[in-house]
Amino acid sequence: MGIDDDARNKAEEMKGRGKEAAGSLTDNEDLKEEGKGDQGMAQGKQKVADAADAVKGKVDDVKNKLTGKN
Repeated sequence: MGIDDDARNKAEEMKGRGKEAAGSLTDNEDLKEEGKGDQGMAQGKQKVADAADAVKGKVDDVKNKLTGKN
């Protein structure tokens, strides 16, 4: 995970917001719901990426303690 994933997830979320807005403007409920779904998927991916980063950080902390590195 990393900055590229964060940027990709943010771009997907913004794309979803655009679809939702376009759906609202055109009274297209399918497009509006698709946009909401895209946003939810992007937010879910970001939460997974954040959790993976947190776990990696904890693993690195344990490795550093075991090897005597700070």
